[in-house]
Amino acid sequence: MVAGLRYLIDTNTWSETAARVPNRGIIRRIRTHRTEIALAAPVLQELLFGVYRLPPSARRQELERFVNQVVRGVAPVLPYDESAALWHAAERARLTQAGRTPSYVDGQIASIAAVNGLVLVTKNVRDFQNFHGLNVEDWSA
Repeated sequence: MVAGLRYLIDTNTWSETAARVPNRGIIRRIRTHRTEIALAAPVLQELLFGVYRLPPSARRQELERFVNQVVRGVAPVLPYDESAALWHAAERARLTQAGRTPSYVDGQIASIAAVNGLVLVTKNVRDFQNFHGLNVEDWSA
């Protein structure tokens, strides 16, 4: 567990904050818990991948600045490390055997939240509901 942190914010929740008309509930909760939120390395990859796929434009520059200054400026980036890999392997095997194979990156994100004792904040609760030992919240509701 990382001292002072309580929440790991998923890609779709961060993306919502950069929307032309962002969800006010998500914005309010991120502001309220600003010092308690973290960013998973796989989420950073997903955000930047989305930015880099855009053609050169003012919007791409705006989003790249948002990820590099706002998201990374607010939240520490937690790695997908050995503990996360071990948790992920066990959960992926269990879920695959049960016929519910999760996406690889969702498993990485879930594992980083789980091994650090953080609540995963996502708009796609269903993508994470089958993982054992993972607390999930949706701040968009």
